[in-house]
Amino acid sequence: MSNDYIYTTYIKTTAEKVWAAITNPEFTRQYWGHDNVSDWKVGSTWQHVTSEGQARIVGQVLESVPPNRLVLSWANPANPTDESRVTFEIDTIEDMVRMNVMHGNFKAGSSMAEAVAKGWPRVLSSMKTFLETGKALDTWAGHDSDCAK
Repeated sequence: MSNDYIYTTYIKTTAEKVWAAITNPEFTRQYWGHDNVSDWKVGSTWQHVTSEGQARIVGQVLESVPPNRLVLSWANPANPTDESRVTFEIDTIEDMVRMNVMHGNFKAGSSMAEAVAKGWPRVLSSMKTFLETGKALDTWAGHDSDCAK
């Protein structure tokens, strides 16, 4: 498996709405099933939190250029040394957005690489559907227990 995972999608929406979908807990809850919580300023912490208040993923905001670029460190709080990096690049092309999500910088032997390779396509497909139709997919229907959600 490659050390980097790259996913590109085109969404009929605006860059501002994609940014909000990534950073606003009310949006992430609807298409991802969890809240992304932070003030999204460089150096701040961020958490991916379940409805029960459990942090599933934690990290730090490394870059934040609303609404076009967000770079986060990414780790399971149970194993914070297995840290990787996620970059969201959001570009407007006429009446749509091209969003690139790059997840990489995995440590040797990381268990996160395989999990996110399964999780990102589901999450980003649900985000796209949510932004275009107002209804999210059942992102985790039939998911394997090792998907990073």
